[in-house]
Amino acid sequence: MQLEQWQTEVRTMVDEWISLDFLTAGDLFVIGCSTSEVVGEHIGTAGSEEVAAMLYDAFKHLQDITGVHLCFQCCEHLNRAVVVTKQLAQERNLTQVSVQPVRHAGGSMAAYAYQHLPEAVVVEALQADAGIDIGETMIGMHLKPVAVPLRLTQRYVGQARTTHARTRPKLIGGPRAVYPVSP
Repeated sequence: MQLEQWQTEVRTMVDEWISLDFLTAGDLFVIGCSTSEVVGEHIGTAGSEEVAAMLYDAFKHLQDITGVHLCFQCCEHLNRAVVVTKQLAQERNLTQVSVQPVRHAGGSMAAYAYQHLPEAVVVEALQADAGIDIGETMIGMHLKPVAVPLRLTQRYVGQARTTHARTRPKLIGGPRAVYPVSP
């Protein structure tokens, strides 16, 4: 029963991301996730492949609708490296590293993504256009400057707090600069 509730919560978030219309095809969408936090435990202590699978399906739906590239952040034990497709790594000239995320080194979400993304590889870093942090995993290092926090109506998945952000181009210039109405 809890898994169904959590699935509804994350699907609500995904649907809100879609309705906000910030995402465009080709954008990088980074996902940091502690499945331990979702189930109500301390980060890194109770990873769940079942929760990871449920979340992966919801984010796959986001990808199918918007055309974003899903990027799954590993935990601190892998220096928060990111699981992506080999094609994306090559297209964006991302620095690939030699590691395979597992539950206790990388986290359940990243490990699941590594097993299910087509030709998954791990890259050292990237600069995403938007993302979601489930369970305070600190995705900020993988967001482009300038990150703009989003306050979605659904703020939790299970027991894990969520934080959402999109990015915008930097505003440069000075008093004479002219900026678009909504960067």
